Amino acid sequence: MTLDIVGMVGVKPNEGDPSVSIIGGGIDLDYLERFSRVHEESGFDAALVGYSSGSADSFAVAQAAAGATSDLRFLVAHRPGFVSPTLAARRAASVDIFTGGRIGVHFITGGNDAEQRRDGDHLLHDDRYHRTSEYMNVFRKALDGDVFDFKGEYYDIENASSDVGSAQAEGLPIYFGGMSELAFQIGAQQADIYMFWGEPRALIQNHIQRLDDLASTHNRELGYSISFRPIIESTEKLAWERAHELLNNIQKGKKSKKGSVRPGSTGSKRLLDIAAKNEIHDERLWFALAAATGAAGNTSALVGTAEQVADSIMKYYELGIETVLIRGWDPYQDAIDYGKELIPLLKHQAPAKYNSSRVSAYSS
Repeated sequence: MTLDIVGMVGVKPNEGDPSVSIIGGGIDLDYLERFSRVHEESGFDAALVGYSSGSADSFAVAQAAAGATSDLRFLVAHRPGFVSPTLAARRAASVDIFTGGRIGVHFITGGNDAEQRRDGDHLLHDDRYHRTSEYMNVFRKALDGDVFDFKGEYYDIENASSDVGSAQAEGLPIYFGGMSELAFQIGAQQADIYMFWGEPRALIQNHIQRLDDLASTHNRELGYSISFRPIIESTEKLAWERAHELLNNIQKGKKSKKGSVRPGSTGSKRLLDIAAKNEIHDERLWFALAAATGAAGNTSALVGTAEQVADSIMKYYELGIETVLIRGWDPYQDAIDYGKELIPLLKHQAPAKYNSSRVSAYSS
C-alpha cells in the first residue's frame, strides 16, 4: 500500500482571495505549464484539474498540462449532466491515450444549486445524484468497448459503443465524492476511489466503515482519498502565525464585500458544523479558515512543521487512506515548499507505516 500524493493545478495565477478556487480566471498557458512542471519536480504523483461553471474545459486543460510533463498524472474533474456520458467516455479515453495513460476522472455531482443553474441545470440535489448514478453506469459501459443499450430515468441509449478505450491496463480510474447518504450509496456501487474533505480522524474512520459495508453488498472494494490545505513552516509557532495572518486577511476581505458565503453542499455544511464545535481537532486540524470562507471547497488546514503535518497525514493513512490531496493557500509557492519539505517525508514514511501495521496485525 503506497500513498498517492495529489496536488491541484490552476490555469492562471491567483489574483484575489486565497480561499477562491484556483481553477478559474481565463487561461495563461505559460503559467499552467510551469505550475504542472512544479508539481512533477516536487514529487507529486498527480494533480487535480478542477471544474466550475465558468472555468476552462478540464479535459483540454489536462491534455495541455500533460504536454508539459512526463509522468505526472491528472485527475480530471467532470460534472455529469451537461454532455452525454457516451461522449464523455470517448473524450476521457481519447485524452488518456494522448497522454500515455495518465488520466483519471473525478465525477462531481454538484452541491450548489446556484452554481448548477449557471450551466442550465435546475435539478435538485437528490435528482442530480440519481442522474450521476446512471451517468457513471453508462460511462463505464462505454469504456468497456462492447455494444450496449441502457434505459433509465435520465438516459435512453441504444446500440452504443466506443472505438477508443483507456490506455491503462486496469481501466480509467473513477473518483467520486459526496457526504450525503445517497452519495455514499452511489459511490459504493460506482467509484474506484472515494474522496473526502479533511475531517477529524474518528469521523473519517466512520465514513470508511460505512462505505466498506455498502461496497461489500455489491462485492466491491473502494480506495479512499482525503484533501487538506497544509500550512507548514520551520517551527510550529511560525506555522500558526502564518495561519492566523492568512485568516486575518480573509476576514478583512469579507468585510469589504457585501453579503455572506452560504454553504451549498452537504460536505460544506459538515465542515462548518465541525468548525462550530471546535476550532482545532485532533492535534492540528484547523477549521477557522473553513468557517471564514463558508467552507467553499477543501478548506480544512493541517498546521505545523512538515514533520508534524506528515505525522498527522500518516494517521489517516493507517485508517486506510491511500490518496492525499494537498494544495496550498499560496498554490504555486506552496507546491514548491511541499516538494522540498513535506512530500519526501510522506513518501518515506508511508511504506514503513504500512509494513509496521501489517506486522502488528499478524502478530496479534
